[in-house]
Amino acid sequence: MSFNLAQYVLAAGAETPDKIALALLGPAKAERWSYARLTAAVRGVAAGLLGEGLTPGDRVMLRLGNTTAFPVAFLGAIAAGLVPVPSSAQLTGPEVTKMAAELGPALVVAEDGLALPDHPAPILPAARLTAMAALPPADWHLGDTERPAYIVFTSGTGGQPRGVVHAHRAILARRMMWEGWYGLGPDDRVLHAGAFNWTYTLGTGLLDPWSRGATALVPAAGTGTAQLPLLLKRHEATIFASVPGIYRRLLRLDSFDLPKLRHGLSAGEKLPEGLRAAWKDATETDIHEAFGMSECSTFLSGAPSTPAPAGTLGFAQPGRRVAVVHDGAPAAPGTPGTLAIHRSDPGLMLGYLGHDDETAARFAGEWFLTGDIARQRDDGAFDYLGRDDDMLNAGGLRVSPIEIEEALTAHPKITEAAVCDLRPHPDTTILGAFLVGEGWEEDEVRGFLSTRLAGYKVPRLFIARQSLPRGANGKLLRRALRQDWDNDTA
Repeated sequence: MSFNLAQYVLAAGAETPDKIALALLGPAKAERWSYARLTAAVRGVAAGLLGEGLTPGDRVMLRLGNTTAFPVAFLGAIAAGLVPVPSSAQLTGPEVTKMAAELGPALVVAEDGLALPDHPAPILPAARLTAMAALPPADWHLGDTERPAYIVFTSGTGGQPRGVVHAHRAILARRMMWEGWYGLGPDDRVLHAGAFNWTYTLGTGLLDPWSRGATALVPAAGTGTAQLPLLLKRHEATIFASVPGIYRRLLRLDSFDLPKLRHGLSAGEKLPEGLRAAWKDATETDIHEAFGMSECSTFLSGAPSTPAPAGTLGFAQPGRRVAVVHDGAPAAPGTPGTLAIHRSDPGLMLGYLGHDDETAARFAGEWFLTGDIARQRDDGAFDYLGRDDDMLNAGGLRVSPIEIEEALTAHPKITEAAVCDLRPHPDTTILGAFLVGEGWEEDEVRGFLSTRLAGYKVPRLFIARQSLPRGANGKLLRRALRQDWDNDTA
């Protein structure tokens, strides 16, 4: 099958060339790109990159922020048969140097002011890339769907950054999300609050709306949470995508009116049920959550047509084969095990760049093992029990921190919670809860939990915090909490 991911993404927009494909929402005005302009720029950049002497298969490292240069460079590289590699604008020089050493890029496209790798690859300034958009269009580079299309970096199986290599076929798997998560149609206007280089934003905020012929709305760099309600209303967003932390911060603002919003989307970390309910009360719209990973994007979700039962991750998206694997085989409903995706899924990565051993460790027979612990219910929905390396030990019993945290945030005086195993003495391990909130009392919280959790799941320590540490994408950093507590009590 002769195929190009970039050509596929932009094909639907060819039917409405004057329609707005992308609006980058700045503080004063929006920068708008029609489908015709976006497609011409992508193909022009493809020609320009090939004119730099690059050949199909070469890797191009992207050091770009939330500007239109990012999606044009990303799709332009793919259009030319090159392999773009997004990187966070927040990375330091040593971090991008380490990344480049693994990648061996043939070119680095860089915006002024961002850290550059100490690497012999030539640097292409973003201004020169922008000028390439006006070049005569390159032909789409066509080839097998199994060839590499792009690389994203994730933590991998060992906690160290790993390059995840995705094939051109990965975009075909994303069709399963249109109805299995988004309820996405050509008339939608999707506003994503994340940075372009994050895979959640890249897929949900850009590639999927464009593949459907819809409009992507993205706040410009520096946009604060307090500005989002106005942007959502002014630009008539019908779908809003973000992480739980952003929803939580929005709910702390004064009341706001979102007349065109149909629903919200959440991913990146588990959405607390209390937060989902509070959003519903404030906006009269639902949040549909999805679960996925950089190695396969999302594959479990609730959707407007099939809402997830309360407390679950939802269902396998139509066309996905997902199972809970225990002792090497799919487990019966109700049995905890490792969440797994069938290796035939087109969204699965080709592998970790330069780490064939880690790639092989992820596969067990027919199944790709995610490293997440779950159980499937009789109705087909999946309960999330946490990462395998996040599971806690309470008196010899395995306990999910997610389950305890959800019980804690159901308390009216607790807004955020994180649960870790702590060592007050070298030979003693207990459960500790770090809580954000006002006016809670330890004994009252303990009694509250006793009606919701088995005794061995109730934390021994309750520790007040003004906030909880989170990564750049909003994910809770339990290990950092544990390390800080160890340092404070040493």
